[in-house]
Amino acid sequence: MFDVGGRGDKSFNDAAYAGLERAQKELGITFTTLETGEGSDREAQMRQLAAGGSQLVFGVGFLFTDDIYGLAQEFPEVKFACVDYTLKEGQALPPNLVALEFKEQEGSFLVGALAALLTKTGKVGFVGGMEIPLIKKFEAGYRAGVKAANPKVELIVKYAGTTGTAFKDPTKGKELGLAEYNQGADIIFHASGSTGLGVFEAAREKGKLAIGVDSDQQAEAPGFILTSMVKRVETSVFDSIRELKEGRWQGGIREFGLKEDGVGWVYDDQNKALIPDGVKAKVDAFKAEIVAGRIVVPVQ
Repeated sequence: MFDVGGRGDKSFNDAAYAGLERAQKELGITFTTLETGEGSDREAQMRQLAAGGSQLVFGVGFLFTDDIYGLAQEFPEVKFACVDYTLKEGQALPPNLVALEFKEQEGSFLVGALAALLTKTGKVGFVGGMEIPLIKKFEAGYRAGVKAANPKVELIVKYAGTTGTAFKDPTKGKELGLAEYNQGADIIFHASGSTGLGVFEAAREKGKLAIGVDSDQQAEAPGFILTSMVKRVETSVFDSIRELKEGRWQGGIREFGLKEDGVGWVYDDQNKALIPDGVKAKVDAFKAEIVAGRIVVPVQ
């Protein structure tokens, strides 16, 4: 079940769908997908999947947290997985629910370091979607990476809103992107779903660079995307399905960071001309420090 933004967001939801397609191809599973639209019928639609014979039901996004928690208890024979589940303090998960979580701050640290090493203006930007702890993790990691690479670089931060629609408002994204570029930023990292497509438009208009999120977003604005901080949602979806098929599925919390190859950044033939070898080497060195535990990236 996809959340706000839905299929075609070139980001989070599409990454989850890629995991389903891979499982269909490699494991022979069949699947059904639904979208929440505005989100008002999230629980009713998920109930439909749980009652309709599904062995494993995915909620793609933190907004499913409360509904999936309730349904997992109501349907103990069905397994549930929630991408970006928000665990409440002292809350125990039902045994048939797995929370798929990511260390977004670690991947964000690396693209922050990259931006700080490449900025020509001494200013970089961040555009967040909904102002919530999850997106603050992206900001915190990015900020820490910028500071680690060059403490003199200034970071400009803006958010699109405080409701779920902040993840699907490209017009607002363009407005915020233009504002940050006009304030002197020459590289902006967005963590805002399809709102970020507006940030890319702003980059194109201003002849500046942007950093994509969740999936490789190079194709959205070729030549203007420095890199993307990838969050391998497709890996978590595929792994959950494979574990179910192999009889190894377990509830609880699964966390995917740099060490688990759950997050990372894109460096390939499409963008390597923008990234000198010396800069790549410095970012790789930061990654090694994080994987080894010598750098612990903050989450807020």
